[in-house]
Amino acid sequence: MAIIIGGIAGWLAEKFMKSDMGVLMNIILGIVGAIVFNFLAALIFDFETAGWIGSLIAGFIGACLLIWLARLIKGRT
Repeated sequence: MAIIIGGIAGWLAEKFMKSDMGVLMNIILGIVGAIVFNFLAALIFDFETAGWIGSLIAGFIGACLLIWLARLIKGRT
């Protein structure tokens, strides 16, 4: 289930951020993005997402953050 939700979240982030990546990268971004967002949300706001909708939202936001960070780092090197 994580692969499907991660793929959808990564795909949505890819479209929102206007980047061009493949299916595998979308899945990875969605899953890692959800992990990153849940970590930051627990650290800063003391909450975690639950359910598949929460995972989808967390994956989307986290994937957008990862794409933004990659662009930031790539632009400076």
